[in-house]
Amino acid sequence: MALSRLPLGYCANVHPARTFADLLSGLDRFTVPVMRRIGRPLGAGLWLARPVVDEVLAAPHGTARLADELKRCGLTAHTFNAFPYGDFHAARVKENVYLPDWTSVERLAYTERCATVLAALLPEGGEGSISTLPIGFKGFNSQPGFLQAAERLTDCALTLARLAAENGRVIRVAIEPEPFCLLETTEETIEFFHVLWGVAAARGAEEAVREHIGVCYDVCHQAVEFEDPAACVAALDRAGVRVNKVQVSCAVELTDPAENRAGREALRQFVEPRYLHQVFARLRDGRTVGAVDLTPEFLNDPGPEFKSAEVWRIHFHVPVDAERLGPLGTTRSALAPALAAVAALSYAPHIEVETYTWSVMPGQGGADLVTALANEIEATQKIMNDLG
Repeated sequence: MALSRLPLGYCANVHPARTFADLLSGLDRFTVPVMRRIGRPLGAGLWLARPVVDEVLAAPHGTARLADELKRCGLTAHTFNAFPYGDFHAARVKENVYLPDWTSVERLAYTERCATVLAALLPEGGEGSISTLPIGFKGFNSQPGFLQAAERLTDCALTLARLAAENGRVIRVAIEPEPFCLLETTEETIEFFHVLWGVAAARGAEEAVREHIGVCYDVCHQAVEFEDPAACVAALDRAGVRVNKVQVSCAVELTDPAENRAGREALRQFVEPRYLHQVFARLRDGRTVGAVDLTPEFLNDPGPEFKSAEVWRIHFHVPVDAERLGPLGTTRSALAPALAAVAALSYAPHIEVETYTWSVMPGQGGADLVTALANEIEATQKIMNDLG
Protein backbone atom coordinates (compact mmCIF):
# COMPACT_ATOMS: atom_id res chain seq x y z
CA MET A 1 0.00 0.00 0.00
CA ALA A 2 1.07 3.62 -0.42
CA LEU A 3 0.51 6.77 1.60
CA SER A 4 -2.82 8.56 1.26
CA ARG A 5 -3.29 10.38 -2.03
CA LEU A 6 -5.79 12.80 -0.52
CA PRO A 7 -4.57 16.41 -0.46
CA LEU A 8 -2.16 16.97 2.43
CA GLY A 9 -3.23 19.69 4.83
CA TYR A 10 -2.60 21.15 8.25
CA CYS A 11 -4.65 21.09 11.44
CA ALA A 12 -6.59 24.33 11.79
CA ASN A 13 -6.39 24.34 15.59
CA VAL A 14 -3.35 26.56 14.98
CA HIS A 15 -5.65 29.58 14.56
CA PRO A 16 -8.47 30.54 16.95
CA ALA A 17 -12.05 29.69 16.03
CA ARG A 18 -14.49 30.49 18.81
CA THR A 19 -17.48 30.95 16.48
CA PHE A 20 -18.73 29.73 13.12
CA ALA A 21 -17.72 33.11 11.68
CA ASP A 22 -14.19 32.64 13.06
CA LEU A 23 -14.02 29.23 11.41
CA LEU A 24 -14.94 30.64 8.02
CA SER A 25 -12.61 33.61 8.48
CA GLY A 26 -9.72 31.26 9.16
CA LEU A 27 -10.24 29.57 5.81
CA ASP A 28 -9.96 32.91 4.01
CA ARG A 29 -7.13 34.36 6.11
CA PHE A 30 -4.90 31.30 6.34
CA THR A 31 -5.98 28.10 4.61
CA VAL A 32 -6.67 29.48 1.14
CA PRO A 33 -3.46 31.58 1.10
CA VAL A 34 -1.48 28.48 2.15
CA MET A 35 -3.02 26.58 -0.76
CA ARG A 36 -2.11 29.38 -3.13
CA ARG A 37 1.43 29.41 -1.79
CA ILE A 38 1.98 25.69 -2.40
CA GLY A 39 0.15 25.80 -5.74
CA ARG A 40 -1.86 22.58 -5.43
CA PRO A 41 -4.98 21.24 -3.64
CA LEU A 42 -4.98 21.42 0.14
CA GLY A 43 -6.96 19.48 2.71
CA ALA A 44 -8.61 21.56 5.44
CA GLY A 45 -7.98 19.74 8.72
CA LEU A 46 -10.81 21.40 10.59
CA TRP A 47 -11.13 21.91 14.33
CA LEU A 48 -14.63 22.73 15.54
CA ALA A 49 -14.75 23.38 19.30
CA ARG A 50 -17.98 22.34 21.04
CA PRO A 51 -19.59 25.81 20.78
CA VAL A 52 -18.70 25.99 17.09
CA VAL A 53 -20.05 22.57 16.12
CA ASP A 54 -23.22 23.37 18.06
CA GLU A 55 -23.55 26.66 16.19
CA VAL A 56 -23.02 24.99 12.81
CA LEU A 57 -25.70 22.38 13.52
CA ALA A 58 -28.13 24.93 14.97
CA ALA A 59 -27.83 27.39 12.09
CA PRO A 60 -30.33 27.03 9.24
CA HIS A 61 -28.54 24.93 6.61
CA GLY A 62 -25.32 25.33 8.66
CA THR A 63 -23.57 22.22 7.37
CA ALA A 64 -24.59 23.06 3.79
CA ARG A 65 -23.15 26.53 4.25
CA LEU A 66 -19.85 25.12 5.51
CA ALA A 67 -19.76 22.71 2.57
CA ASP A 68 -20.45 25.57 0.17
CA GLU A 69 -17.70 27.71 1.72
CA LEU A 70 -15.18 24.90 1.37
CA LYS A 71 -16.22 24.41 -2.26
CA ARG A 72 -15.93 28.17 -2.88
CA CYS A 73 -12.43 28.11 -1.45
CA GLY A 74 -11.43 25.07 -3.49
CA LEU A 75 -10.77 23.08 -0.32
CA THR A 76 -11.67 19.55 0.72
CA ALA A 77 -12.15 18.30 4.28
CA HIS A 78 -11.72 14.67 5.25
CA THR A 79 -10.39 14.88 8.82
CA PHE A 80 -11.38 16.78 11.97
CA ASN A 81 -9.50 17.36 15.20
CA ALA A 82 -11.98 16.86 18.05
CA PHE A 83 -9.34 16.62 20.79
CA PRO A 84 -9.72 20.21 22.12
CA TYR A 85 -13.33 20.51 23.30
CA GLY A 86 -13.26 24.15 24.42
CA ASP A 87 -11.20 27.27 23.75
CA PHE A 88 -7.81 25.96 22.62
CA HIS A 89 -6.47 29.53 22.53
CA ALA A 90 -7.42 30.56 26.06
CA ALA A 91 -4.75 32.18 28.22
CA ARG A 92 -4.29 28.86 30.03
CA VAL A 93 -5.18 25.53 28.42
CA LYS A 94 -2.68 23.08 29.98
CA GLU A 95 -4.41 19.97 31.45
CA ASN A 96 -7.87 21.40 30.72
CA VAL A 97 -7.50 20.17 27.15
CA TYR A 98 -8.18 16.64 28.47
CA LEU A 99 -11.64 17.59 29.72
CA PRO A 100 -14.24 16.28 29.36
CA ASP A 101 -12.71 12.81 29.22
CA TRP A 102 -14.07 9.72 27.48
CA THR A 103 -16.13 8.59 30.46
CA SER A 104 -18.45 11.56 29.95
CA VAL A 105 -21.59 11.89 27.86
CA GLU A 106 -20.35 15.37 26.87
CA ARG A 107 -17.30 13.94 25.09
CA LEU A 108 -19.43 11.32 23.34
CA ALA A 109 -22.02 13.86 22.22
CA TYR A 110 -19.38 16.29 20.98
CA THR A 111 -17.62 13.63 18.91
CA GLU A 112 -20.88 12.41 17.40
CA ARG A 113 -21.86 15.98 16.49
CA CYS A 114 -18.50 16.47 14.78
CA ALA A 115 -19.18 13.27 12.83
CA THR A 116 -22.54 14.63 11.70
CA VAL A 117 -20.86 17.73 10.29
CA LEU A 118 -17.99 15.82 8.68
CA ALA A 119 -20.41 13.42 6.99
CA ALA A 120 -22.05 16.39 5.29
CA LEU A 121 -18.68 17.51 3.90
CA LEU A 122 -17.51 14.18 2.50
CA PRO A 123 -18.24 13.05 -1.05
CA GLU A 124 -20.54 10.09 -1.53
CA GLY A 125 -18.68 6.96 -0.48
CA GLY A 126 -16.00 9.07 1.19
CA GLU A 127 -14.11 8.22 4.37
CA GLY A 128 -13.42 10.63 7.21
CA SER A 129 -11.47 10.61 10.47
CA ILE A 130 -11.82 12.42 13.78
CA SER A 131 -8.91 12.53 16.21
CA THR A 132 -9.67 12.60 19.93
CA LEU A 133 -7.97 12.58 23.32
CA PRO A 134 -6.35 9.44 24.80
CA ILE A 135 -9.20 8.73 27.25
CA GLY A 136 -8.01 11.14 29.94
CA PHE A 137 -5.06 12.60 31.85
CA LYS A 138 -2.98 10.68 34.39
CA GLY A 139 -2.28 13.81 36.41
CA PHE A 140 -5.82 14.28 37.71
CA ASN A 141 -6.64 13.05 41.22
CA SER A 142 -9.59 11.10 39.82
CA GLN A 143 -8.71 9.19 36.67
CA PRO A 144 -11.30 7.91 34.19
CA GLY A 145 -12.03 4.20 34.16
CA PHE A 146 -11.24 2.11 31.11
CA LEU A 147 -14.52 0.19 31.25
CA GLN A 148 -16.71 3.29 31.28
CA ALA A 149 -14.62 4.90 28.52
CA ALA A 150 -14.93 1.69 26.51
CA GLU A 151 -18.73 1.86 26.88
CA ARG A 152 -18.78 5.43 25.57
CA LEU A 153 -16.54 4.56 22.63
CA THR A 154 -18.73 1.57 21.82
CA ASP A 155 -21.74 3.90 21.80
CA CYS A 156 -19.82 6.17 19.43
CA ALA A 157 -18.92 3.28 17.11
CA LEU A 158 -22.56 2.21 16.90
CA THR A 159 -23.56 5.77 16.00
CA LEU A 160 -20.88 5.92 13.30
CA ALA A 161 -22.00 2.55 11.93
CA ARG A 162 -25.59 3.83 11.67
CA LEU A 163 -24.34 7.01 10.00
CA ALA A 164 -22.42 4.95 7.44
CA ALA A 165 -25.48 2.78 6.74
CA GLU A 166 -27.65 5.85 6.24
CA ASN A 167 -25.43 7.98 4.02
CA GLY A 168 -22.54 5.80 2.82
CA ARG A 169 -19.84 7.91 4.51
CA VAL A 170 -17.51 5.94 6.77
CA ILE A 171 -16.14 8.03 9.63
CA ARG A 172 -13.55 6.66 12.04
CA VAL A 173 -12.47 7.98 15.44
CA ALA A 174 -8.71 8.16 16.03
CA ILE A 175 -7.59 8.03 19.67
CA GLU A 176 -4.37 10.02 20.02
CA PRO A 177 -1.85 8.73 22.60
CA GLU A 178 0.02 11.52 24.38
CA PRO A 179 2.61 11.70 27.19
CA PHE A 180 1.17 11.59 30.72
CA CYS A 181 -2.27 10.55 29.45
CA LEU A 182 -4.16 7.31 30.14
CA LEU A 183 -2.88 6.10 26.78
CA GLU A 184 0.65 7.33 26.18
CA THR A 185 2.71 4.36 25.03
CA THR A 186 1.92 1.92 22.26
CA GLU A 187 1.77 -0.88 24.83
CA GLU A 188 -0.82 0.97 26.93
CA THR A 189 -2.83 1.73 23.81
CA ILE A 190 -2.97 -1.91 22.73
CA GLU A 191 -3.95 -2.96 26.26
CA PHE A 192 -6.87 -0.53 26.19
CA PHE A 193 -8.07 -1.78 22.81
CA HIS A 194 -8.29 -5.30 24.19
CA VAL A 195 -10.54 -3.93 26.95
CA LEU A 196 -12.55 -2.00 24.38
CA TRP A 197 -13.03 -5.02 22.12
CA GLY A 198 -14.14 -7.09 25.09
CA VAL A 199 -16.75 -4.52 26.12
CA ALA A 200 -17.92 -4.21 22.51
CA ALA A 201 -18.14 -7.99 22.04
CA ALA A 202 -20.37 -8.27 25.11
CA ARG A 203 -22.74 -5.83 23.42
CA GLY A 204 -22.55 -7.47 19.99
CA ALA A 205 -20.72 -4.42 18.66
CA GLU A 206 -17.15 -5.64 18.16
CA GLU A 207 -17.35 -5.36 14.36
CA ALA A 208 -18.52 -1.75 14.58
CA VAL A 209 -15.79 -0.86 17.07
CA ARG A 210 -13.02 -2.49 15.04
CA GLU A 211 -14.24 -0.63 11.93
CA HIS A 212 -14.79 2.79 13.46
CA ILE A 213 -12.41 3.17 16.43
CA GLY A 214 -8.65 3.26 16.00
CA VAL A 215 -5.59 5.38 16.67
CA CYS A 216 -4.18 8.74 15.66
CA TYR A 217 -0.41 8.33 15.45
CA ASP A 218 1.15 11.68 16.37
CA VAL A 219 4.83 11.39 15.50
CA CYS A 220 5.86 14.04 18.05
CA HIS A 221 4.08 12.31 20.93
CA GLN A 222 5.63 8.90 20.36
CA ALA A 223 9.06 10.44 19.71
CA VAL A 224 8.84 12.17 23.10
CA GLU A 225 8.24 8.69 24.56
CA PHE A 226 11.40 7.50 22.71
CA GLU A 227 9.38 4.95 20.75
CA ASP A 228 10.78 3.68 17.47
CA PRO A 229 8.35 4.68 14.66
CA ALA A 230 8.56 1.41 12.73
CA ALA A 231 8.16 -0.70 15.87
CA CYS A 232 5.25 1.44 17.05
CA VAL A 233 3.25 1.16 13.83
CA ALA A 234 4.10 -2.52 13.37
CA ALA A 235 2.96 -3.34 16.93
CA LEU A 236 -0.38 -1.61 16.39
CA ASP A 237 -0.85 -3.45 13.10
CA ARG A 238 0.00 -6.85 14.58
CA ALA A 239 -2.46 -6.23 17.40
CA GLY A 240 -5.23 -5.35 14.94
CA VAL A 241 -5.48 -1.72 16.03
CA ARG A 242 -6.22 0.43 13.00
CA VAL A 243 -4.23 3.64 12.47
CA ASN A 244 -6.96 5.96 11.24
CA LYS A 245 -4.94 9.17 11.18
CA VAL A 246 -1.34 10.39 11.28
CA GLN A 247 -0.25 13.78 12.57
CA VAL A 248 3.12 14.87 11.26
CA SER A 249 4.79 16.82 14.05
CA CYS A 250 8.17 17.36 15.72
CA ALA A 251 9.29 17.74 19.33
CA VAL A 252 12.19 19.68 20.85
CA GLU A 253 15.32 17.69 21.68
CA LEU A 254 18.21 18.53 24.01
CA THR A 255 21.22 16.22 23.77
CA ASP A 256 23.75 15.84 26.60
CA PRO A 257 21.92 18.22 28.95
CA ALA A 258 24.68 18.10 31.57
CA GLU A 259 27.17 19.72 29.16
CA ASN A 260 24.87 21.62 26.82
CA ARG A 261 24.47 24.80 28.87
CA ALA A 262 23.39 26.84 25.85
CA GLY A 263 20.66 24.32 25.12
CA ARG A 264 19.40 24.37 28.71
CA GLU A 265 19.21 28.16 28.62
CA ALA A 266 17.46 28.08 25.24
CA LEU A 267 14.80 25.80 26.74
CA ARG A 268 13.78 28.60 29.10
CA GLN A 269 12.34 30.43 26.10
CA PHE A 270 9.94 27.51 25.57
CA VAL A 271 8.37 27.88 29.01
CA GLU A 272 4.94 29.41 28.42
CA PRO A 273 1.57 29.48 30.23
CA ARG A 274 -0.86 28.16 27.61
CA TYR A 275 -0.06 24.57 26.70
CA LEU A 276 1.31 21.56 28.57
CA HIS A 277 4.86 20.61 27.53
CA GLN A 278 5.69 17.20 28.96
CA VAL A 279 9.42 16.37 29.28
CA PHE A 280 10.96 12.92 28.93
CA ALA A 281 14.61 11.94 29.36
CA ARG A 282 16.38 8.83 28.17
CA LEU A 283 18.92 7.74 30.76
CA ARG A 284 22.25 6.22 29.87
CA ASP A 285 21.01 2.78 30.94
CA GLY A 286 18.11 3.02 28.46
CA ARG A 287 15.35 3.81 30.96
CA THR A 288 13.13 6.88 30.56
CA VAL A 289 11.83 9.31 33.17
CA GLY A 290 9.24 12.04 32.74
CA ALA A 291 8.13 15.40 34.09
CA VAL A 292 4.60 16.64 33.52
CA ASP A 293 5.49 20.14 32.29
CA LEU A 294 8.39 22.34 31.24
CA THR A 295 8.46 24.96 34.00
CA PRO A 296 11.05 27.32 35.49
CA GLU A 297 11.08 25.15 38.62
CA PHE A 298 11.86 22.05 36.57
CA LEU A 299 14.68 23.78 34.69
CA ASN A 300 16.15 25.16 37.92
CA ASP A 301 16.23 21.73 39.53
CA PRO A 302 15.31 18.83 37.23
CA GLY A 303 16.73 16.24 39.62
CA PRO A 304 19.75 13.92 39.33
CA GLU A 305 18.30 11.54 36.75
CA PHE A 306 17.39 14.32 34.33
CA LYS A 307 20.72 16.06 34.95
CA SER A 308 22.74 12.98 34.00
CA ALA A 309 20.47 11.85 31.13
CA GLU A 310 21.63 11.18 27.60
CA VAL A 311 18.91 13.28 25.95
CA TRP A 312 15.69 15.17 26.76
CA ARG A 313 12.65 15.44 24.52
CA ILE A 314 9.94 18.00 25.11
CA HIS A 315 6.33 17.91 23.90
CA PHE A 316 6.44 21.30 22.23
CA HIS A 317 5.39 21.08 18.59
CA VAL A 318 8.00 22.84 16.45
CA PRO A 319 8.20 23.28 12.67
CA VAL A 320 8.47 19.98 10.83
CA ASP A 321 10.94 21.53 8.40
CA ALA A 322 13.38 22.45 11.21
CA GLU A 323 16.25 20.13 12.08
CA ARG A 324 17.69 22.54 14.64
CA LEU A 325 16.52 25.48 16.71
CA GLY A 326 19.79 27.16 17.60
CA PRO A 327 21.49 24.99 20.24
CA LEU A 328 18.46 22.68 20.38
CA GLY A 329 17.59 19.83 18.08
CA THR A 330 14.25 18.43 16.95
CA THR A 331 12.86 14.96 16.33
CA ARG A 332 12.55 15.60 12.59
CA SER A 333 14.59 12.46 11.89
CA ALA A 334 11.59 10.41 13.07
CA LEU A 335 9.30 11.68 10.30
CA ALA A 336 10.59 9.66 7.34
CA PRO A 337 10.71 6.33 9.26
CA ALA A 338 7.24 7.01 10.66
CA LEU A 339 5.74 7.72 7.25
CA ALA A 340 7.57 4.74 5.74
CA ALA A 341 6.02 2.49 8.40
CA VAL A 342 2.57 3.95 7.67
CA ALA A 343 3.10 3.43 3.93
CA ALA A 344 3.68 -0.28 4.59
CA LEU A 345 0.19 -0.73 6.05
CA SER A 346 -2.50 -2.43 3.95
CA TYR A 347 -4.61 0.76 4.01
CA ALA A 348 -3.88 4.49 3.86
CA PRO A 349 -4.58 6.56 6.99
CA HIS A 350 -5.33 10.27 6.68
CA ILE A 351 -2.27 12.49 7.15
CA GLU A 352 -2.01 16.10 8.30
CA VAL A 353 0.65 18.45 9.65
CA GLU A 354 -0.04 19.61 13.20
CA THR A 355 2.08 22.42 14.62
CA TYR A 356 -0.44 24.28 16.76
CA THR A 357 2.12 26.24 18.80
CA TRP A 358 3.09 29.03 16.41
CA SER A 359 1.47 31.68 18.63
CA VAL A 360 3.64 30.71 21.62
CA MET A 361 6.82 29.61 19.84
CA PRO A 362 10.00 31.52 20.79
CA GLY A 363 11.20 33.98 18.18
CA GLN A 364 8.02 33.72 16.11
CA GLY A 365 6.41 37.02 17.06
CA GLY A 366 5.21 38.60 13.83
CA ALA A 367 6.09 35.51 11.81
CA ASP A 368 4.17 35.00 8.57
CA LEU A 369 1.96 32.07 9.52
CA VAL A 370 0.93 31.39 5.93
CA THR A 371 4.55 31.03 4.82
CA ALA A 372 5.42 28.92 7.87
CA LEU A 373 2.53 26.50 7.28
CA ALA A 374 3.29 26.29 3.55
CA ASN A 375 6.92 25.45 4.32
CA GLU A 376 5.82 22.66 6.66
CA ILE A 377 3.47 21.19 4.08
CA GLU A 378 6.11 21.33 1.37
CA ALA A 379 8.66 19.63 3.62
CA THR A 380 6.19 16.88 4.53
CA GLN A 381 5.12 16.39 0.92
CA LYS A 382 8.76 15.99 -0.09
CA ILE A 383 9.22 13.19 2.45
CA MET A 384 6.06 11.51 1.16
CA ASN A 385 7.17 11.89 -2.46
CA ASP A 386 10.61 10.47 -1.67
CA LEU A 387 8.93 7.40 -0.15
CA GLY A 388 7.00 6.90 -3.39
